[in-house]
Amino acid sequence: MENLKLCESDYRFMTVIWDNEPVASGQLVELCRQQLGWKKATTYTTLKKLSEKGFAQNVDTIVTSLVPREDVQAYASEHFVEHTFRGSLPQFLVSFLGGKTISEEEAKELKRLIDQHRE
Repeated sequence: MENLKLCESDYRFMTVIWDNEPVASGQLVELCRQQLGWKKATTYTTLKKLSEKGFAQNVDTIVTSLVPREDVQAYASEHFVEHTFRGSLPQFLVSFLGGKTISEEEAKELKRLIDQHRE
């Protein structure tokens, strides 16, 4: 998988784009001011940086994403499990669940997902 790693602030910025696209760049500035507390210059600097990296684009003042949110989340999840749990999905689940219990519906959904992704 290609490098889809985003730092926390870039991910939060992309979330604003994903939640509102297509969005006029002026509206994006206002949304980032409201949601992230950013100044106009910060928004445009971050947009330029993420456009250069291929995550977003600004064409005729309309901003859209170039990478789906799900791809970035999948990359981050895989990277986290690989580096924190040496790639062990069962160990991740044990740690994630800790002492918590899950509902019957959640258990069925997890089993369905596991069956769907089984080799």
